[in-house]
Amino acid sequence: MGGVDAQKWRKWHERRVATISAPYGPLALTGTHWLDDYPEGRIPAVPGNWTHGGDQVVLSATAADGLTVDDKPLTGTVRLGADHGPIPESRVAHGARRLFVLSREGLWAVRDFDPEAPARRSFQGIEATPYDPRWSVPGRFRGYPATRSVRVANADGQERGLGLGGEIAFTLGGTEYTLQVAIEDNGTLWAVFADSTSGNSSYRFRFLRPAAPAPDGTVTVDLNRTQLPPCAFADHFICPFPPPGNTLPIPVPAGERRLLAG
Repeated sequence: MGGVDAQKWRKWHERRVATISAPYGPLALTGTHWLDDYPEGRIPAVPGNWTHGGDQVVLSATAADGLTVDDKPLTGTVRLGADHGPIPESRVAHGARRLFVLSREGLWAVRDFDPEAPARRSFQGIEATPYDPRWSVPGRFRGYPATRSVRVANADGQERGLGLGGEIAFTLGGTEYTLQVAIEDNGTLWAVFADSTSGNSSYRFRFLRPAAPAPDGTVTVDLNRTQLPPCAFADHFICPFPPPGNTLPIPVPAGERRLLAG
């Protein structure tokens, strides 16, 4: 189906494929190593000695480890905070690999991004339904008086908090549905949801990221831009599952549906 909106969707899909397949995109993640699992500091897959002390990670290395910090060889000890920027800007590297320091609910981990990861080499694209205007509908955002934190299972089997700032209401086929959403720092919204295609013709759950609502709360709910979560591309992500109430009782055969790999 043609039109300006369809053209915009195709460009969005092309950008998504480029982002996912980038040298340090989600396909490059080969491990998330929680430091509490290695009390002596030795992670078999990662050079150096990694421990945590309070609000920092302590990394010690010798020249033989081949690590760099801020593009300089590390021989000795350095204290590191959590990385927040793009993966290529992570402070610690081992050759082309980037070792990203992660903190979640007081626990520390090292993520290993490798451009030569097998998942990246076997990537063949993202199966996605072509744009259909029926899946782009007006919605309304209703904010909560205060952020609600709910405990939800994550893809790694652990339970963690998910902050929800409100809900979006929208109508499909004459029936109103709602999805609870988080509010990002830039005002955009983020929903983790499932539907009756989840685990069948699409991944077991997906993300939707509507733009920031207008001052009157109106927002476009474009399910054509439903996204696969990072854990659809690498098992080492810890994506949250949908919170209670965020499973739609209808099929949503729109947007991204599955990873294509050789």
